[in-house]
Amino acid sequence: MTQFSLRLSDDLADQVRTHAERSGRSVNGWIALILSAAVDPSLAGSEAERTRERLARAGLLAEPVAEGTRPDPPRVARARKVAGRGRPLGEIVADSRR
Repeated sequence: MTQFSLRLSDDLADQVRTHAERSGRSVNGWIALILSAAVDPSLAGSEAERTRERLARAGLLAEPVAEGTRPDPPRVARARKVAGRGRPLGEIVADSRR
């Protein structure tokens, strides 16, 4: 299983916690569900479908990429430039446990 570090504004982190609690899931479980709904078209119906629709309307729905394709080098370079900014997820998690 792979782990990601995610940096969110305090306001967004609070919203994520609230939505996770309302759905009866852990923050990790809720985020995993949202990401699955965003990238897996086989998840149709219920909460997953509503999430996919919202992401599509916001222009944030990721389309699956064929296995073995490589990302566009300029896009990778831009992503690397902005990576590492913000608050580490480990701090957010630690703060939520206090």
